[in-house]
Amino acid sequence: MHNNFLFDLDQTLLDFHASEYIALGKVLQENGLSYSEDIYKLFKAYNKSLWMELEKGHITRTELFTMRFNYIFEKCEGDSTGLDPLKLNSDFIRTMSENGVLLDGALEFLEKLKAQIKDARIYVITNGVTINARGRIESTGMDKYLDGLFVSEDMGVNKPSVEYFDMVLDKIMEPKESCIVIGDSLSSDMLGAKNAGMASMWFMPEGDVETAMNEYAIDYTAASFDELLQILEKWAKEHTAGI
Repeated sequence: MHNNFLFDLDQTLLDFHASEYIALGKVLQENGLSYSEDIYKLFKAYNKSLWMELEKGHITRTELFTMRFNYIFEKCEGDSTGLDPLKLNSDFIRTMSENGVLLDGALEFLEKLKAQIKDARIYVITNGVTINARGRIESTGMDKYLDGLFVSEDMGVNKPSVEYFDMVLDKIMEPKESCIVIGDSLSSDMLGAKNAGMASMWFMPEGDVETAMNEYAIDYTAASFDELLQILEKWAKEHTAGI
């Protein structure tokens, strides 16, 4: 049995917002539309709300992709008449996939995790588009540390569903007791771990931490990669001792 670390991707290992900011600007400006920090903030907030609706099963992926660009067309200066929101969405995803940005210290952290924890296996579990996730991972060199990638688009289900985590366990062929979920999202990562009965690590916690830990049955929190490594080393020793 291995020590299986199931990492969320965005805002846990990669700086999703930095890649998103670059890609959105390129796509809008290439199509004759204005771009600014304020436009990005509007897109970011609306996009987040749509992904939460997708996690709940209230909208489809195609609806999400269409809605977010129709919304931003209304906020930009320039003529959006005749622009296809799904075409811009595809261009946006492709551009993001070419512009991965690591969180500071993420690559060094993964290298240490592999080197310092015996039988460590590192997997990425992410809701999103496969070409986007895989492209950004490969563009940063992070792929050399990974043992697997599980993207909701390929799997047909999203975090936090139990089905998603059951499929991950089937693929890695190890029990849930050997796994710990590490991520920044309460509604996706922490709720997913709770639903699946897995250990959980809330990375970069914010807000009312104590209340969130109780509500989502979170086992650990860490505010830096150094702290994260120390706690994961401790978890691995305790997990191994219990086998």
